[in-house]
Amino acid sequence: MSRTQDQATAHYERKKTKNQRKRSFIGSSREDNSSEEKHQLKSFDDNEDENEEERRDIQLPSRHKTAEDDKERTAAVRLQQTGGAVFKQDEKIEIEAEKTQRLIYRITEAPPPHLTLFFALQQSLLAVSTSLTVSLLVSEFICARDNNDVKTRVTSATFLMAGLSTFTMSTFGVRLPIFQGPAVTYAVPLFALANLPEWQCPSQKDLELYYRNSSTNFTDLDGDYPVPQEWIDHKIQLLSGSLMAAGAFHFLAGITGMVGFIMRFVGPITIVPSITLIGLLVYKVALRFAQTQWGVAALTSMSAIVFAFYFSRRSTPIPAWNRRRGFHIMWYPLHQVFAILIAIIIGWCVSAILTYSDVLSTDKNNVESYCRTDTRVNLITEAKWISFPYPGQFGMPSFHIGVFVSFIIATILSILDSLGDYSACARACYVPQPPAYAFNRGIAVEGLMTVLSGATGACHATVSFGGNIGAIGLTKVASRRVFQVVGVMYIVFAVINKLGAVFLTIPHCVLGGIQIITSGIFIGVVLSNLQYVDLRSTRNTAIIGISLLVGLMLPYWVEKNPTAIKTGNSDADRLIGIMLTNPVFVGGCLACFFDNTIPGTLEQRGLAKKKEGATSEKKAAGAAESEFENGLEVYTMPWLPAYIQESSLAKYLRIFPGKEPVQSMAHGPVMTM
Repeated sequence: MSRTQDQATAHYERKKTKNQRKRSFIGSSREDNSSEEKHQLKSFDDNEDENEEERRDIQLPSRHKTAEDDKERTAAVRLQQTGGAVFKQDEKIEIEAEKTQRLIYRITEAPPPHLTLFFALQQSLLAVSTSLTVSLLVSEFICARDNNDVKTRVTSATFLMAGLSTFTMSTFGVRLPIFQGPAVTYAVPLFALANLPEWQCPSQKDLELYYRNSSTNFTDLDGDYPVPQEWIDHKIQLLSGSLMAAGAFHFLAGITGMVGFIMRFVGPITIVPSITLIGLLVYKVALRFAQTQWGVAALTSMSAIVFAFYFSRRSTPIPAWNRRRGFHIMWYPLHQVFAILIAIIIGWCVSAILTYSDVLSTDKNNVESYCRTDTRVNLITEAKWISFPYPGQFGMPSFHIGVFVSFIIATILSILDSLGDYSACARACYVPQPPAYAFNRGIAVEGLMTVLSGATGACHATVSFGGNIGAIGLTKVASRRVFQVVGVMYIVFAVINKLGAVFLTIPHCVLGGIQIITSGIFIGVVLSNLQYVDLRSTRNTAIIGISLLVGLMLPYWVEKNPTAIKTGNSDADRLIGIMLTNPVFVGGCLACFFDNTIPGTLEQRGLAKKKEGATSEKKAAGAAESEFENGLEVYTMPWLPAYIQESSLAKYLRIFPGKEPVQSMAHGPVMTM
């Protein structure tokens, strides 16, 4: 046995020497591949054949074959991969594949100032149409359709809150690059209230009667009776106070960790009918704008579809120049990133052509007048240069229980929407999923901004915009600094009223065409939640179907029979009527009740995915280093003193990580905050 081991040792020593000589030769052969060196290479193969007989005679024990043979095979493979480089025998060789650049700028990186402004302008323009549309919806509801001063002030308040919310969210909130804009979920339910007599706008006959009994010289109005300012202010005050109360609930839900409690009872089966009913109400919004000129609306929407979807696999040639490459053509999907903006420009130009060709009616009572480009030019000249939207600019806020209930339903839906957007943004930025304290802090900031939105008279809350998250994936720019600049830009739009007035001159037919696209995508995204639900289960399909049917049927009946509800108390009748005319309230509550009372497994209810997401923070702690560009440290606030985060008050505020160490996924150090 000893002789056999000695023979084996001698054999491996010879083989080691031969491989070292072969490595040295191959390394030199790359520098000078002459015929003589090829001949030397062949001699190694001849020596290998001569020693074949000797290797056959040696009987190696199995324990020597396992580890040593694996080492030789690994060394041979590494020798081929490294191109014949010479390494020491005990040196570890690690071969790393070249990583593709997933992001141009990570969350913690700041682009150069000129690029930061360009990236910020791009993100700002993506959300202008939605921000403007929501502010105009509020103006329609408060009967200020023809009151240019009120529309300008409401639009300025909308831009101000979008800017403050975006800057605060990316700096103090969840600290992800997220744009916060006006929430459609708060504006659309207002149209359900508009069907009630107390919220309907007065007709011209009602206004004529009002002015006949007032001291106003109505003969100077030339038959065009505007809605009195005090009527508009009264509606804004009711909306503002109710929104502030709903915002306080929103804030408490985040700062106390109540979000986790709500999520126990609200799953995809509740979300899908609720937000689908919102989507079914959105058609009224799109119709109100698109009916001003269907041709321009169709052209605008088709332009956006062509650039965003039909040409999605093509790039735009862009002339560029730099010192290294000189003049060259850069290929970039510019038409896809700015599809909405390009569609707005096309529709706006067509409206201008139709306006100056006198194709559109000039009659103010005709809806086509809102598609003309010359009917609201005076907004720019009449608007003030500098005006800061301040709390209480429309009077002292008041309260309305029916509006408050509608806003509470919208608050719950916006919380669920924001939770999904936070996770989507984390995936787009290649960072771990936000921990619980980051979720809570983001929701708390949204609630605080909702309270401020009510105080300034914006009459709507703010919510995360998914379109801007998608733009991060296209541009590969996930810098937090860019979105902080976006927030500053929107604040500038709000303070300089003439800039906000320019957006108000966009023809309504163009906005209607954009609403066809954005509302359609919104409904499609809502229906995508069904992927987490077992649609083969009769239980689930029954709940969803019945909730949608009753959510449409009951509000329609109440609208046709406004005096059918009689409890003996007029206030109770009015409150019940307001709640039952809201399809989201009816369908959402019914779906939530059925989903939590009818027996079903977590997989059937679509909650198994949510249970897995609850452990994402633990999984992130053991994730591979290459999975993320940054780690959980992006959610902390390192500039906040440690004694505040570790104080006794912080134990009750679920917005700080506490004393638990935060593991960095990108570089590995542990930070104790």
